[in-house]
Amino acid sequence: MLDFFHMSKDGRHYRRIVQGFRRIFASTIFFGTEENPVSSQLVDWARFHFFDRMQLWFAGHEKAYAAASDNCENTITLSEAFYNEIDRHRIPVEREAVAALAQAPGIFDFYIWLVWKSWSVNGSPARIPLFGTAGLNEQLGSKHYSLDRTFRLTLTRWLKKVKAIWPSCPAALSEDGRALVIHSSRPSPAIRSQATRE
Repeated sequence: MLDFFHMSKDGRHYRRIVQGFRRIFASTIFFGTEENPVSSQLVDWARFHFFDRMQLWFAGHEKAYAAASDNCENTITLSEAFYNEIDRHRIPVEREAVAALAQAPGIFDFYIWLVWKSWSVNGSPARIPLFGTAGLNEQLGSKHYSLDRTFRLTLTRWLKKVKAIWPSCPAALSEDGRALVIHSSRPSPAIRSQATRE
């Protein structure tokens, strides 16, 4: 997997991927609402997990891994709900872009969001406000931007990096700098064709 995403196979990256799989396996996401219709309370909750089963072989060093991999098969079984969700909402994410952005979580988050949003645009371009309660500044990343100008500069920098790996990215800041305008990527999806790869 480290090879697949062009990551170095040193101890730090290896440990991070092991810890990441453990965290994902243990993760459960809860969705719910609590409302008070007329005279009673409605509680509507659901929970969701990613994997049903995980069998992965890890080793302390390369020789031990090579020996183990001859007799053992790594297996991850996705939960039915998770599989159905990603199967219903497939988006054309480019593996090389994921590899290039693996060490930049903010830009990676923005790239995945742009691929999804542009793939789901149908007809007129989407105009996404940058600021306000429903703005991108409240949705992207974990950092709070105290100044609108700071977020706009960050977004401009991220957009430039995304366009370096996806030149036909159909997103641009509006002329007034208050919104991100996104056209459909259906004519030119984020994923490269086989001819482009070769």
